[in-house]
Amino acid sequence: MAEHDKWDIKKLIILRTLRERGTVTATAEALLLTPSAVSQQLTNLAKQLGVPLLEAQGRRVRLTGAAHLVLRHAEAVFEQLERADAELAAYAHGEVGEVRVGAFSTAVPALVVPVVRALRVARPGVRVQVREAEAGEAYDLLGAGEVDLALSLAARAVPDSGDGRFTRVPLLADPLDVALPVDHALAGVAEVRLADLAGEAWIFGGSGPWSDITRGACEAAGFVPRQGHSAAGWTAILAMVGAGMGVALVPRMALAVAGRGDGVVMRALDADRPRRHVVAAVRRGGEGAPAVASVLDALRAEARALTARRPG
Repeated sequence: MAEHDKWDIKKLIILRTLRERGTVTATAEALLLTPSAVSQQLTNLAKQLGVPLLEAQGRRVRLTGAAHLVLRHAEAVFEQLERADAELAAYAHGEVGEVRVGAFSTAVPALVVPVVRALRVARPGVRVQVREAEAGEAYDLLGAGEVDLALSLAARAVPDSGDGRFTRVPLLADPLDVALPVDHALAGVAEVRLADLAGEAWIFGGSGPWSDITRGACEAAGFVPRQGHSAAGWTAILAMVGAGMGVALVPRMALAVAGRGDGVVMRALDADRPRRHVVAAVRRGGEGAPAVASVLDALRAEARALTARRPG
């Protein structure tokens, strides 16, 4: 028998209960055992440890000095097991754990940071590790196991995909407004339609989800946008618009983070109602992990709050 096998937790619990209850009968009743089973288990434990644990005291038994020594050391084991049970229970309820989140630039301040703050209060044992990543890169990180949850963009609430590795959760439909130079001919028009801007130079990234979203919105309005300049960051895009270098579609969530900038006028496109969709993704089956589920719930709540705060 290996040395650690001597320390049978179930039998140690019986010994501790006997110390607390005082008699074999009371111990049996407390543990839903028969008195003979209690006696047998304690006899076996004494053999395993190689020391006497009980001695006769009239018609009763009492613990030996060796038994008290054993229990003194066993208490540390019981305490650690209690901690383990508490942590497992917390884990099962999504109260502890680490979740690695990959998110595109505007989602970090608009969605992820508020979620981290909220979880510090509601789930202080859940740690969120944030990694900024381009919207298209987030899926690569998720597939490689480098993040547990990815925030990305799509032209539709639930994007079509043949990749069965991921489960996607729609979070937010973000309205797209058009950014115009302040001296643009349509800057003072109350209602602008995308078709009115078919001949303009457009500023958007060369590839990736945002490029697809811009092209898709314009094509839905009946034209293919002519790309005048390529940029990925909103500060750069809005600076170019302000300099009269072109026009751009700008999500309201991004505008709230980046600010409009000088020389730029924003116009809503209510008639066209273009949207970009913010989507959370996890590896298929991963949504059942309690800590991940807690982060997803917090993201949904923050997305609802963000939608309620913004017009449109």
